[in-house]
Amino acid sequence: MQPRKYIFTSESVTEGHPDKICDRISDSILDSFLSNDPDARVAVETMTTTGVVIVAGEVTSTHRMDVQDIVRNEINDIGYNKPEFGFDGNTCSVLVSLHEQSPDISIGVTSNELREQGAGDQGLMFGFAINETPEFMPLPIMLAHNLSLRLSEVRKKKELDWVRPDGKSQVSILYEDNKPKSIDTIVLSTQHSPEISQEQINEEITKFVISPVCSDWITSETKVFVNPTGRFVIGGPPGDTGLTGRKIIADTYGGMGRHGGGAFSGKDPTKVDRSACYMARYISKNIVAAELATKCEVQIAYAIGVAKPVSIMVDTFKTSKVDEEKIEAKVKELFDTSPAGIIRTLNLKRPIYKKTSAYGHFGRRDVDFSWEKTDKAEALKNLRVN
Repeated sequence: MQPRKYIFTSESVTEGHPDKICDRISDSILDSFLSNDPDARVAVETMTTTGVVIVAGEVTSTHRMDVQDIVRNEINDIGYNKPEFGFDGNTCSVLVSLHEQSPDISIGVTSNELREQGAGDQGLMFGFAINETPEFMPLPIMLAHNLSLRLSEVRKKKELDWVRPDGKSQVSILYEDNKPKSIDTIVLSTQHSPEISQEQINEEITKFVISPVCSDWITSETKVFVNPTGRFVIGGPPGDTGLTGRKIIADTYGGMGRHGGGAFSGKDPTKVDRSACYMARYISKNIVAAELATKCEVQIAYAIGVAKPVSIMVDTFKTSKVDEEKIEAKVKELFDTSPAGIIRTLNLKRPIYKKTSAYGHFGRRDVDFSWEKTDKAEALKNLRVN
């Protein structure tokens, strides 16, 4: 039988994409609360469109701040700082509506001498790891993120001074026998100043962005599309309404592996939508790093107000060297998956979330991304001996 061939595609977007502006604002507000009140309960959503940003949500905290200042500073820092862009942090309207967390939710989430901290909501969360890259991430999403990050770099360093903040990338990888072989297609779109020609855009993006990131995987068969519509002057909120949490697949594994549906940005770590996904990634990455499997997905599920998960499942897609039930038993022994245990293990009450808001929450080489550690791999390796 011939080895199975298929193409898998993932996308990423830059920090100037409308949805990512919203993620950045929500996480910046979260960081401000946690910097001053590590026990703050925060669930902040942001929406933006032409000339306006709306911030709404639930916050319970001893800290008070000027949300307008944070919103304007983040928009300007992203790069929307000139009226000629059609949107900028100095002149846009900012509407804020924040109120306290429901006391009905707080009953189940707040710990006391009689009860452990419970989950902030019911739900199911997934983590994923695979040995395709040094980061134990799928290759398509890693290349897509690296393209978006490089696009941002050439703009900020003024290597290409015509590039503007909004942009997106997409990478399609040809797989053979479940192993990545080459890039089949690259799609990269960047917002640009109006006077630049399509010919120059294509030439310079290929030279300064695509080649440095993807050259090891490009072949003579690779198809490349740069700004395929031919024009991308109107970008950011004037071009598309943005919402917090709308890029959950780009935030995780690019569509490889499942997703429980909950978004991350703007949520403090008592919200298992966020923290349990980080823990599930931590567990799955350590399983693959321990060489118990080449591919692993972990699901954790919760009931609101209950500390202990209602279920933990490990799926190695038939790549494990050890029985999956044994791996699950070891996971329950090594990892504290209660909400309080996750927060302690990963040290999640720190103001680290703004930098998670673009270019993915996983596969990042940053010490603050504690869920990327592989410090449990040695303990898991013992399963191969026993």
